[in-house]
Amino acid sequence: MAASVSSLVSYGSDSDSENESESVTGAEKVTPVDPDATAHLKPLQSAPTMSVAVLNSAPEVAVKESVETGTHLDPSLKEVTYNPTFETMFAPEFGPVNPFKSQQMAAPRNMLSGYAEPAHVNDFMFEQQRRTFSTYGYALDPSVDTHQASSNTYIGAVDEAEKNKGLTVFETGHKKSEKRKKLKGGDAGEIDNFLGPWAKYVDEKDVAKPSEDEQKELDEITAKRQKKGRNEEDAPADEKTILHVKDMYDYQGRSYLHVPQDVGINLRSADAPDKCYLPKKQIHVWSGHTKGVSAIRLFPNSGHLLLSCSMDCKIKLWEVYGERRCIRTFIGHSKAVRDICFNNTGTQFLSAAYDRYLKLWDSETGQCISRFTNRKVPYCVKFNPDEDKQNLFVAGMSDKKIVQWDIRTGEVVQEYDRHLGAVNTITFVDENRRFVSTSDDKSLRVWEWDIPVDFKYIAEPSMHSMPAVTLSPNGKWLACQSMDNQILIFGAQNRFRLNKKKVFKGHMVAGYACQVDFSPDMSYVVSGDADGKLNIWDWKTTKLYHRIKAHDKVCISALWHPHETSKVITCGWDGQIKLWD
Repeated sequence: MAASVSSLVSYGSDSDSENESESVTGAEKVTPVDPDATAHLKPLQSAPTMSVAVLNSAPEVAVKESVETGTHLDPSLKEVTYNPTFETMFAPEFGPVNPFKSQQMAAPRNMLSGYAEPAHVNDFMFEQQRRTFSTYGYALDPSVDTHQASSNTYIGAVDEAEKNKGLTVFETGHKKSEKRKKLKGGDAGEIDNFLGPWAKYVDEKDVAKPSEDEQKELDEITAKRQKKGRNEEDAPADEKTILHVKDMYDYQGRSYLHVPQDVGINLRSADAPDKCYLPKKQIHVWSGHTKGVSAIRLFPNSGHLLLSCSMDCKIKLWEVYGERRCIRTFIGHSKAVRDICFNNTGTQFLSAAYDRYLKLWDSETGQCISRFTNRKVPYCVKFNPDEDKQNLFVAGMSDKKIVQWDIRTGEVVQEYDRHLGAVNTITFVDENRRFVSTSDDKSLRVWEWDIPVDFKYIAEPSMHSMPAVTLSPNGKWLACQSMDNQILIFGAQNRFRLNKKKVFKGHMVAGYACQVDFSPDMSYVVSGDADGKLNIWDWKTTKLYHRIKAHDKVCISALWHPHETSKVITCGWDGQIKLWD
């Protein structure tokens, strides 16, 4: 410990140093200081004589083997500056050695019963071996490589392991199930041999079986039912059309597809009205459907005709101006029609129904041009809006796929198969280069045309299914009817982000695909709801401006006429279509 004793260094006159040395007693001797270590502390010759006591806090200590360095070594040290002995390296961390500690007590321990070496075993393997050991008394030896199959790889009841060929409790479980099935009277998968859970209590003599004649009759009835059902399902319904007006052509030979010029509005112009106003009253009712109306579509560009499809399996074409008559009825589906879509010119339209058929119709003659089916229910259908792709259309199906057909060949040319639920809507955006689809899987996906991999996928935990989507007139926004009674707005350009400032609330639509629409000048947003009401919001403030009781049942769709300032068309499940102004 002599090396650790601090030294008092003094400098000054020789007499001072002599007095200092005399004052030191014989019991305490000061270790002489190396003159080189204190050379920098000596004053210059020109300075006045002075005396200062300095404590050397870091004296140089020569470490040798003979020097005692202590029996404790900090275990947290990463580096040792000397060569310690074995006793020093393995000395107790704190305190002296316990003379009474046995070898068992001195052994390392990381659990109550001893020391367990760390090993990587996943939870399933551990649970599998634990259950096997508790059931059969043997398990794999964790200290041996499991790929070496021998009797030495097992611990516990090795004989039992050899008898069972080392099978685990999960692998031997099928014996028990076979026993249970045998007791119950056969396998439920084999319906001919399955006698039911009460089979062991029933004598075969008491089982009632049909006689040979009765069995023949039953087989004939069953075969007829199967054949009839299969034919009804496979065969499409016969198509026919009914013209409700006296003359299909006017005195100039123009059909009802010709845009009228005497309505006071330039329907040929693509310009929207400058200012739109809230509709206040009902001015007309189109009635003719016997069941609820599923969807309504205005004639492209002009909007002088209205196409409607219904749950009564019929499609009807109506006049919007003039006498507002029903012009033609298209009959050709055996089940409810879900969706309809015009092509760009309006000369043809597609219909999608629950009879699993998509049909292409001629708007003027009422003739069914083509039929398309892949044995799945189509939920929505859309023509490609590009002029050079009018022969292509896409349909969202019940089997989670979006199927693309070519009208000219009648064949499927592309399938977009990424959704996890039935596809509800398809909306073309970005100058028709892309389209957006929504599904029952509560997601929104964006696709490049003809590329069957979605390049954008939006699905948040808080999102709900969005079964109705509408593109705004300026092409910048997507209005999505969400099942949590909200209309959400997504950007339709580039990033497709949710606009959190534009959320339209106050209506009740949960469970219904109520179609949303915008006013032509982007001032208002309109939507029906489950109570049969027409709701109108202000686009800028998202405030609910107006609410009209429009239908007795669900108001499933609302369309704002593209050339009118305040005309809105609604349809509902009460079978009526109404015009509001």
